[in-house]
Amino acid sequence: MPTNFTVVPVKDNGKKAKQRDEEDDVDDNNVLKEEEEDATGDGVPKENSPFINNTDNDKGNSYDGTNMALFEEEMDSNPMVSSLLNKLANYTNLTQGAQEHEEADDDEGPKKKAVKSPQMGTFMGVYLPCLQNILGVILFLRLTWIVGTAGILESLAIVCLCCSCTMLTAISMSAIATNGVVPAGGSYYMISRSLGPEFGGAVGLCFYLGTTFAGSMYILGTIEILLTYIVPKAAIFVAEKKEDEVEALLNNMRVYGTCCLTLMSIVVFVGVKYVNKLALVFLACVILSILSIYAGVIKTIFEPPDFPVCMMGNRTLQNHNFDSCLKTEVIDNLTVTTKLWQLFCEGPELNATCNDYFVNNNLTLMQGIPGLKSRVISENMWSEYGPIGTKVESKKLDSDPVGDSSQDIYMPYVVNDITTFFTLLVGIYFPSVTGIMAGSNRSGDLRDAQKSIPIGTILAIATTSFIYVTCVVLFGACIEGVLLRDKFGDSVKGNLVIGTLSWPSPWVIVIGSFFSCCGAGLQSLTGAPRLLQAIARDGIVPFLQVFGHGKANGEPTWALLLTAGICEIGILIASLDAVAPILSMFFLMCYLFVNLACAVQTLLRTPNWRPRFKYYHWALSFLGMSLCLALMFICSWYYAIVAMAIASCIYKYIEYRGAEKEWGDGIRGLSLNAARYALIRLEEAPPHTKNWRPQVLVLLNVDSDQGVKHPRLLSLTTQLKAGKGLTIVGNVLEGTYLTKEAEAKKAEQNIKSAMSAERTKGFCHVVVSSNLRDGFSHLIQSAGLGGMKHNTVLMAWPGTWRQSNDPQSWKNFIETVRESTAAHHALLVAKNVDSFPTNQDRLGEGTIDVWWVVHDGGMLMLLPFLLRQHKVWRKCKMRIFTVAQMDDNSIQMKKDLQMFLYHLRLDAEVEVVEMHDNDISAFTYEKTLVMEQRSQMLKQMQLSRTEREREAQLIHDRNTASHATINDKADTGPERVHMTWTKDKLFTERNRNRECNANVAVRDLFNMKPEWESLNQSNVRRMHTAVKLNEVVVNKSQGAHLVLLNMPGPPKNRGGDENYMEFLEVLLEGLNRVLLVRGGGREVITIYS
Repeated sequence: MPTNFTVVPVKDNGKKAKQRDEEDDVDDNNVLKEEEEDATGDGVPKENSPFINNTDNDKGNSYDGTNMALFEEEMDSNPMVSSLLNKLANYTNLTQGAQEHEEADDDEGPKKKAVKSPQMGTFMGVYLPCLQNILGVILFLRLTWIVGTAGILESLAIVCLCCSCTMLTAISMSAIATNGVVPAGGSYYMISRSLGPEFGGAVGLCFYLGTTFAGSMYILGTIEILLTYIVPKAAIFVAEKKEDEVEALLNNMRVYGTCCLTLMSIVVFVGVKYVNKLALVFLACVILSILSIYAGVIKTIFEPPDFPVCMMGNRTLQNHNFDSCLKTEVIDNLTVTTKLWQLFCEGPELNATCNDYFVNNNLTLMQGIPGLKSRVISENMWSEYGPIGTKVESKKLDSDPVGDSSQDIYMPYVVNDITTFFTLLVGIYFPSVTGIMAGSNRSGDLRDAQKSIPIGTILAIATTSFIYVTCVVLFGACIEGVLLRDKFGDSVKGNLVIGTLSWPSPWVIVIGSFFSCCGAGLQSLTGAPRLLQAIARDGIVPFLQVFGHGKANGEPTWALLLTAGICEIGILIASLDAVAPILSMFFLMCYLFVNLACAVQTLLRTPNWRPRFKYYHWALSFLGMSLCLALMFICSWYYAIVAMAIASCIYKYIEYRGAEKEWGDGIRGLSLNAARYALIRLEEAPPHTKNWRPQVLVLLNVDSDQGVKHPRLLSLTTQLKAGKGLTIVGNVLEGTYLTKEAEAKKAEQNIKSAMSAERTKGFCHVVVSSNLRDGFSHLIQSAGLGGMKHNTVLMAWPGTWRQSNDPQSWKNFIETVRESTAAHHALLVAKNVDSFPTNQDRLGEGTIDVWWVVHDGGMLMLLPFLLRQHKVWRKCKMRIFTVAQMDDNSIQMKKDLQMFLYHLRLDAEVEVVEMHDNDISAFTYEKTLVMEQRSQMLKQMQLSRTEREREAQLIHDRNTASHATINDKADTGPERVHMTWTKDKLFTERNRNRECNANVAVRDLFNMKPEWESLNQSNVRRMHTAVKLNEVVVNKSQGAHLVLLNMPGPPKNRGGDENYMEFLEVLLEGLNRVLLVRGGGREVITIYS
């Protein structure tokens, strides 16, 4: 859709415009320099550098105009459009490669050279580099052998499979590369910014390992060409026996490969400028070699080259140690034996004992390259797989087999050096189609990267795919099958098989492929360290940070050393056929995630996903991703598992230890979509009892410096949750948001730090409210979203409520209890929370005591089970106490409770405590009297601050002294304490309580002191319950690690709130760690499966 812009000129009547324009020009010229200084460390400018909230470059430009005065207060954060466009015009991104390093080497002046704008076009910047990286060692050394072994049809299938994979990946890569500016870093940058730092780091390191092992493969190819085809006599290890030839070749590869690696590393260390200058030479070698192949194919039509292959029966012979394919020859009318005779016989004599197969079969010469007109294509159409040691045989020739073939391994036959099968050939061939990222890696050097990358990459893949397909067909149509299956050209005197087809000379291919492999190896050793340096400087993998450093000019010295070390591992493997599948895994992993990135971004339809390359579709990306995954397991299932395990370990490590990065990646968008879908599904129905778990809202307090007051609440949450379910940590600041914004952010940061320290996984929510009461109410009502809302509130017991000058503190606590109950949320109140164990503690043998007084839906049963899942409480045993009244059968109650726990699948000791109905003690009356007197005095008198504190301390001392004198009296039972879980029992208990209350009232009339007569009898009964229950709990559970107790509800009449606090204080007196539990009005535990 076309978009029209209209530029409206505005006159500025302020100070001299010309002078200001000149200053702006100076500033704009420094934009690049300042952006480079502000870079994140990996050579990549900040992604939002020209945009909002980046005004470091404009601080010196005070706004003095009058035409835009309405917006002058926003100039500090929002730039003017003219300034924005000017910066964008000058915005560039340096390639993180050789260019800036070379300039740093050559720059000796006080100022750096002016950065040249990128000038490379599609052909030079993308097409040719991709062509050079794709065409290489496999084409020259293995493609003929793959065609001969797999046949033309299966070879075409391999080529089409691999080229389709890279073409689909290139389409996805083009979409990502054209979705905005791609700074240097290429594929790593694209994947990490599309899928997030975890995937980016994992795939980036896989791509790094793939590039490094590619260097090993190219070096091994170089040495194989050198020792097999150029100077075979340079071999250090020479096999005395034929069966030792393979081992000798591998040892030679190891020695020469290590020397070659050392030499290449020194070249890269000294200066990559030489590598870049030789790149065109290496590319010319590749192109000339391919042209010579096509020229040779055309020549075979008129004059096929003369490369005879000596056949014994139908077996192919190695033609190294004989000149003529004859058993005997006539010289001066004398029949003499040939060198070939001596290879199969015990001596040169005509009557010497010879190999049976040699005696029974004739020798024939077969033309190795019969040419296009020979119709050999029909014979090479089908595959010829076989195990290691299988002889290369021709189906056109007859053979007289012999019974004993045990001596064949010592004979000069051409045999398979490895077991061949289709999937192996896929793994060996796939590296020949890699290299498609070469264009995107040079994005910083391109004049128009968004146009050049798609066109150049896709054209390069199309060109190379055409070359591979035509080579497969032409090789099968021109060369005999036995010569195609001769991997090292032993049957044609050690010539490179593809070289025998070339024109004008085999040396064109040999020399061209040698320099091509050298160049590719140098390119790998140049690119891999820079990729590792980019990952290290991003800071997402902490242990790699040392590899972000280098020489003064930025050369990645340490990364080069690590690359050379890993490359040496591939060289020690020494076999090109063994190294190729390894790097295939890592490249396929990288391509898989490129396709995944494109598919995710397309399906999510994120607003920022606007690629200029329009010829993509999520289905193509998904097909490419599936193809990559399939090829990984086709090539080698065990290598695929190892590669995926490495990537998974890196992913989890970055997730666990890596620096937090927010790159607007697609995985985050996918998470948001998945979360939205899950929340909508959760909203459809409330959770079943079997799925119920505490989703906790932790009400946390902070001090005046916004530090967390009770961090052990977070420890308890972690131990209770074990990382599962929802945790919301809430805090309320008193004031208005406009004045408390900074404090709110500081409090949120401190709470998040405390959550991280206590390993509490959840969310933080800081609310600023006009008063604490309303703030907690808002949190209880509105925290969470949809189906992911809290069902449990956890808070600390206000231990200093008696000493507090402000009664609002304990009133807020009681209101929070009321609102949690009204919202049908469970409530957990931790007393002495600072004495609770940390996550590092390991409690020894001990108990978690549950005092089950009233049924609350099973919360008291569930909480100890959840706590014991954590390492802190794992060794603790669970004990359940319940209370029996006068008319209860204690023995039957215990049996019923044990059966109930058995059905709940809970292991716990059961004890029934009998509490008899006794008279209300004098201590209870005294306790109630003190409570009511204090409450009445505080209401009627306006006490000063010091008087309040003195009064509170006096009452506390009196309570302690009174309790100490009465503590040894006999146990008496509370009237309203009952244990129910059936409706009939509840009604029976209520009727009995009414009768008991009437009797107690009559009895108490004769025992009352005069001052007791005015006491509220309801308060007396409540205090009686608290005192007697406290005595029983202290007697039984004082040594327990944790006591869980039913929390009585607050009075409906708010006038008794302070008395309610006193009741709870008496109930908890003498206990260390207590968790008061109040159910949410629903069953949370079930006996059903």
